[in-house]
Amino acid sequence: MADQILTLTLDAGGDIGGDVVIRLRPDLASGHVERITELAGEGFYDGVVFHRVIPGFMAQGGDPTGTGMGGSKKPDLKAEFSSEPHVRGICSMARSGNPNSGNSQFFICLDDATFLDKQYTVWGEVISGMEHVDALPKGEPPRAPGKIVKAIVGEA
Repeated sequence: MADQILTLTLDAGGDIGGDVVIRLRPDLASGHVERITELAGEGFYDGVVFHRVIPGFMAQGGDPTGTGMGGSKKPDLKAEFSSEPHVRGICSMARSGNPNSGNSQFFICLDDATFLDKQYTVWGEVISGMEHVDALPKGEPPRAPGKIVKAIVGEA
């Protein structure tokens, strides 16, 4: 079976934007990959902003309210921690203080963040288009946040 990929078409404002291709890692987190795939297939992520973008750390999105407090109506997921390091381009699930509270929010590491290792669920890695993630407007929240125009899952 071919690797599954998630393609996020980003709008970082104005003429800036493009496709970010993420290799899904069901070998690390099958339940989280299933959830991301399901939500993308339902169009859940289309139009959702990156509400928290911290230079040198990460870009977080996946909240339909754009506040960092929301998620999908689906039940929260059980943590699937692994030893995969949180390095630049790694995609991991955001959560509250409860390790088993991942739902729809995720983040993409802009730089190495290995202090997150074995505490957050890694579900993918950017294989192309990282420059589009880097171009997202910064802030918590950004004044004019970048957004996901379309999220599509397919075969590599």
